[in-house]
Amino acid sequence: MPAAAAPTNIRVAVTGGAGFIGTHTVELLVALQAKVLVIDDHSHPCGEPLPREVEVISADCASVAAAKALAAFKPDVVLHLASKGGVQKAARDPGDHVKMSLASTVGLFDAAIKAGAARIVTASSGGTIYGEGAHLPAREIYKPAPLSAYGAAKRSEEVYMAALGLRHGISTLAMRYGNVYGPRQDGTGEAGVVAITCYRLLARAAPRVYGDGGQTRDFVFVRDVAAANLAAVLGRATGELNIGTGRETSVNTIVKRLLAESGRHSATDFLPAREFEVRRVCLNPTRANRLLKWKAKVSPTTGLRETWAWFRTRHSAQRAATLGLP
Repeated sequence: MPAAAAPTNIRVAVTGGAGFIGTHTVELLVALQAKVLVIDDHSHPCGEPLPREVEVISADCASVAAAKALAAFKPDVVLHLASKGGVQKAARDPGDHVKMSLASTVGLFDAAIKAGAARIVTASSGGTIYGEGAHLPAREIYKPAPLSAYGAAKRSEEVYMAALGLRHGISTLAMRYGNVYGPRQDGTGEAGVVAITCYRLLARAAPRVYGDGGQTRDFVFVRDVAAANLAAVLGRATGELNIGTGRETSVNTIVKRLLAESGRHSATDFLPAREFEVRRVCLNPTRANRLLKWKAKVSPTTGLRETWAWFRTRHSAQRAATLGLP
């Protein structure tokens, strides 16, 4: 269904809606006059206030409180964007990651079905599910071969969701994101080289790269991802879809461009490569182009410039507040 024909009374529950990708997506939904419920435990809020029309429940997405909120809200669609931990956190304790992330996600799927949702869309990982050695750009028909606990968990979420969808006769779609970057991303964690590099440059620290920096990723701008989420919520596509640009960009290239934006002249700190990380990532977005009428529009140059400008403005505002300036 094209965005222009979107029903204004659609009811959408968004887990992780207070986060980086979530806030961008919720804003688009509200602009279409959708009724939105956000379920978020606020463990990773981006700091951007949600539109006042949005109902917000502060809870884990698999909690009793979340299930009750879903039952009362009666969503048409549930969009699952909540995530707990990345590749490195999952690698350190796979068992805990299964409890905290996979079990929570499956519980959310069950609660969504019991609340009467006719469709579930979930955020998955094109960067980890295909593994190493796939012919690039990777296509959805390729056999999943995750190297990491994180990728294995994401693939498990896809399988659980598809099985529950078949069992209960509801529509399901897994969105296999590339490396999402842009304004509002957390630059203080372990994942997100763009945000981390911006944060370090503003702190007058050297950029940090794990490995030789020649590893590539499919960097996709958050506003494009939010548009894909909107199309997925309103559409009927099922199965799995890659959400990426179809272009490889090296980590070294990203760091070099951010250094240019910042005007800094700094050597990069190269640290030992991380285990279980895929060397090359590039996603074929043809199926999303066809089924969602979606295509990434923001170029890396524009996206990185906008991201750096956001981090710089936020840093300036925080520094002014610290110094007590108006």
